[in-house]
Amino acid sequence: MADHSPAPRRLLKAFLLSLPMILLMAMMVTGGQPLPKDLLRLISLAVTYVFIVVMFFLMVYTGRTHRYRSVLFVVYAVCFVMTFIPNLIETRGSMSISRAEMIQGHTPFCHMVIPTTLIPAALSRTIIFPGSMLEGFAPIGFMLVLWLGVSIALGRAWCSWGCFYGGLDEGFSKIGRRPILKNVPRKWTYLPFAVLVAVALLSAATLTPMYCAWLCPFKTVTEFEAVTSATTLVQAGIFVSLFAALVVVLPLLTKRRTQCGLFCPMGAFQSFTNLFNIFDVRIDGTKCVQCGRCEKACPTFSIDRETIENGRTRMTCTKCGRCVDDCPKGAISYHIKGTPIGVRAQTARMIFIYPAFLLLGIMGSRMIAAAVYRVLLLVTTGSLIK
Repeated sequence: MADHSPAPRRLLKAFLLSLPMILLMAMMVTGGQPLPKDLLRLISLAVTYVFIVVMFFLMVYTGRTHRYRSVLFVVYAVCFVMTFIPNLIETRGSMSISRAEMIQGHTPFCHMVIPTTLIPAALSRTIIFPGSMLEGFAPIGFMLVLWLGVSIALGRAWCSWGCFYGGLDEGFSKIGRRPILKNVPRKWTYLPFAVLVAVALLSAATLTPMYCAWLCPFKTVTEFEAVTSATTLVQAGIFVSLFAALVVVLPLLTKRRTQCGLFCPMGAFQSFTNLFNIFDVRIDGTKCVQCGRCEKACPTFSIDRETIENGRTRMTCTKCGRCVDDCPKGAISYHIKGTPIGVRAQTARMIFIYPAFLLLGIMGSRMIAAAVYRVLLLVTTGSLIK
């Protein structure tokens, strides 16, 4: 709902509401450390800080959540790729990892493999991912604690505010003005749950992270096992094909996040955290005019006629804010469970976007600063690689 108070008053109110985040991000961007003496790194931090706090201020000032979240989310994902690949080449010489390095636990623990790690661990009492529990970059223990904390606080909002892959299919879904494939049968939205069950059971049976080994499209833009046999060649072909189909082509055709909404087992697993999380998105039936704009706009297929009639989204909702922004009657709002629907909706929104944006800002700041540094390095030295 738009704030129709005079512009100076709205600016002051937005600034005051943004001030805590402005101060918090100053600490998060620098990591609480002194400013670097290297000029390129200093410029990278400054650009990152200004960009992030401007996005938050605009989110508060305009009342548009999805618009500015999406910009930051897409930039964050692109910067992750721009940072991760050059770093691999610097430290390893290529994007591939040998079997010996995997066995030694040199593989960072990715959140995408959490379902196929926790479920088999519960069944077999074995951590099947070949990584380090506490040491190195993205150790298993740290990532599990981070994921658990975010899940308790935000539920499946992780997928639209924290996942460093999600901005890729969201970015491709922004290209073009209208969808070519307009109607996706609802039955396809159950596929991620089927994939989750299949890879979890197979992982427990084989003591191998099956999704990571065979089905993850993001291996295409991160790291993958070195192609040394027919098996690893087939795996590489599957990764590239799934990336092209789910992250690039289908988002272009549907204007939706098809990897997230129609395939990702981590997303399906994360959906269950919405059941105990205090935040949800609700539809006020007294304001809704059944126009269907929210159903068409939802990136993850979490709204349909049935959910509109019930006044709520499906449990797959990632709380991205697209439906809240697009509703012409202000009938959809962020909501704190146990409170009246639509009452003090802006307060509920602010209570949600503070921790959600803080997650996105913390996760994104490091990646964005590193990517800006890479660009500056390219401009000054002619190479992205040090």
